[in-house]
Parts: sequence; C-alpha cells; structure tokens
Amino acid sequence: MTPFKLTDELLEEIRQLIAEKKNAGLQAMMKEFHYADIAEIADELEVEEATYLIKLLDSEKTSDILAEMHEDIREAVLKNLTAKEIAGELSELDTDDAADIINELPKELVQEVISEIEDRDHAKDIVDLLRYEEDSAGGLMAKELVKVNENWTVTTCIKEMRAQAENVTRVHSIYVVDDEGKLKGRLSLKDLLTTSSKTHIKDVYIPKVDSVNVNEKGEEVAKIMSKYDLEAIPVVDEIGRLVGRITIDDIVDVIREEADKDYQMAAGISQDVEVSDSIWILTRARLPWLILGLLGGLGAAAIMGTFEDMISKHAVLFFFTPLIAAMAGNVGVQSSAIVVQGLANDDLKGSVRNHLIKEMLLALLNGFILAILLLLFTWIWKGAFATALAISLSLIVVIVVAGFIGTFIPLFLNKRNIDPAIATGPFITTSNDIFGILIYFWIAKMILGI
Repeated sequence: MTPFKLTDELLEEIRQLIAEKKNAGLQAMMKEFHYADIAEIADELEVEEATYLIKLLDSEKTSDILAEMHEDIREAVLKNLTAKEIAGELSELDTDDAADIINELPKELVQEVISEIEDRDHAKDIVDLLRYEEDSAGGLMAKELVKVNENWTVTTCIKEMRAQAENVTRVHSIYVVDDEGKLKGRLSLKDLLTTSSKTHIKDVYIPKVDSVNVNEKGEEVAKIMSKYDLEAIPVVDEIGRLVGRITIDDIVDVIREEADKDYQMAAGISQDVEVSDSIWILTRARLPWLILGLLGGLGAAAIMGTFEDMISKHAVLFFFTPLIAAMAGNVGVQSSAIVVQGLANDDLKGSVRNHLIKEMLLALLNGFILAILLLLFTWIWKGAFATALAISLSLIVVIVVAGFIGTFIPLFLNKRNIDPAIATGPFITTSNDIFGILIYFWIAKMILGI
C-alpha cells in the first residue's frame, strides 16, 4: 500500500469538485482513500468545504472521519450540522469516540443530540462514559466488548458471543464474569473451539487477567499496557465489575498527547498550544517562562556587577562567562532529561541518594575532562596559569552543581506529585545560569586573591 500524501494539486482538485458540486466524481475519489486520509484532507479545507464533504459521504465512513479530524476543525464542522445529523454520526462510532465528540459540543446541544440517537442502549453507554474524567481509564474506555458468564456452557457461550460481536469492531479478548458481572478472567479462543459443547466456561477459562480501575490515570494505564504488551485491557469499577475495555489505539493517543505536553513544557511553554492558535494564546503560553528567563538574566547581571572590580583587572574572565553559563545550562538539562525520562518509563529504581551520587560522579568526571581541555586552551592563549586554573576549577564545580540540581529538582517535584517535565526546560537553565555565574566569579576571586 502506497502511503497517502496530500499534495497542493490534489487539494485544489477536491476544492474544485466541491465548488462545482460534482458529487459523483467527489464520491468516487473519496472511495479510494482511507478515512484517516480523508480526515487529513478535511483538516486542510475551509470549514464550509469540509462540512459539504461530510454531508455528502455515507455516515458509516464520515463518523470515522470526524473521529480522526483535528479537534478545532471538527468542532467548527459540528456547528454546521443539526442535532439529528450529529446523532447519526455518533451512532456509527464506538462509545469512547462518541463520548469524546459529545464532550466538544456546547452544553445546550448535548442533551438534544443524545435524545436523537435511535439506539437507546448506545446512548445510555455514551452518557455513562461522560461521568468519568477525560484522562482516566473510565474516560478512555469503550463499552463495546465480548464477555461471557462463567456458568454458561460452550454452546451458550458461542451463541451469546455471536450476538455481542456484532457491535465490536475488533475482538481482542473474551472476558469471563460471574453472575454479578465481576471480572473473573479471560477465555482462550483455542480452548473454546477444542472443548466439548457441554463444558461450562468456569472449567476452562484462564483466571489470570490484567485489569485497571475506572479511576486509574491514563498515564498509568499506558505504562501497564506497554509493560505487558497488551492490545486491550479490561476496566473494572470499585467492586470489580467489568464495565469496559481500553484498546491500544486509545493508549497511543494518550502517549502522544503526554509526549507533546512534556516537549512543550521542556521548551518553556506553560500550556497546551498548537501552531494554529491565536497570537494571544501563544503569547500567554510562552510569556511566563520568558519572564523567568528575563529575571534570571537580570540576576546574573547583578551578580556580575558585584565583581566589577575583578572583571576590570582580569578582563579575560568576562569572555568566559557565556561558556560557564552555557555549560551549566547544558549539564542541568541533560541530567534532568534523563531523570524525567526514567520517571516517565518507570525505569528509575533505587534511592534518591544513589541517583544523586551517581549523577554527581558522572558530572565530576565530565567536568574534569572538560576542565583539562579548557585549562590548556586558556594557558596557551593568555599565558596566565593562575587565571586558566581559576576558570577551569570553576567549570568543574559548576558542572557538578548543575548535575546535582538537574537530578534533584525533577525527583523532588515527582515526590510532590508535580509533573517533573517542568524541570527540563527554562527553570533548570535559568537557575543553573545564576548559580554558575556566582560560583565562577567566587572561585576566581579566591584563586586570584582579588
């Protein structure tokens, strides 16, 4: 299969077909594309054009298209659809995707849309999902699954499974419950096919099954599914009743969103933003960290001001100030990035003290090697050994301190249930710049005896 690529020529052709209302040609063209590709096309069209395309195509396909579209574009398109048209789209979607779209609708429209859904069981399941937090297991799960009672015979089981499977896009697992609906285990398809038709399910099911509680955070669900290579995981309520399942496609979205959030935070962006957002929203997201950087710069300038006499006598110290600040920032970001990654992947084992000691030893080794190179360069360049020694020793101390700060801060934040990703960006860079400059001039003053 050749990967889809949206070109300007293709987009212009589609726009021309829409403008001329050549519905037959447009429908024929869309039949050749996957719904995810059509969603990509719709994201690049004007809202009126995207709405026209959605209304033209069959609901069985457009429901999937809507689920894949960019949230902002989808929201704009939904405003151009009636409650009945939206309900028709939601009827074709799994409950988790339908609930996500319902959450984007204006509150005054939600009840009207739900009342227009003809399948009342489907509507009830969607409403049930709306009561959970969006980033919880309950908010991520779908109600569609295949479950069998432990007291059924194989014959009854197969009959019931056929009826349930009609509403399930893909059957990842067959779950076993008791008479109260509590999750007991899972059923192997092989065992089902090779067992006597009169055998009861409780005699053949596998009691071991991984599950998550409805209130579990999405990030924790992602870690569990990643660790055990699960394609789907059942979700249970507070008393162990099976209430839904989470599939790998939903978890991929969680991982991507979390990665985007951490990347933006590391870059000094304080809220979730996108390229298409307004200048005002982008400014609000970036300005807090820029102000912090400004304050940090002013602090560094003030520190340098207190050593003005020393700088005037040893001007070479001034030229190495950017190097010291840059090395402090780089080491701090490296250390914090490794710790944050370890925390995110649950790979960070052992005590905080051991991690700090290891990082400081690593910083000491790196600092010593870099200091030797800097010492030789400065000595050859300026011929002043004392000055070269002061700068080099400062670099070692600055790197060790930066490594300590870069390791300790994310660990400390994690202990306080604060997202440690905040420690990989301007916060670490700015703090290390200030400490680095202070240490640099303090050590230079001691060695040079000024």
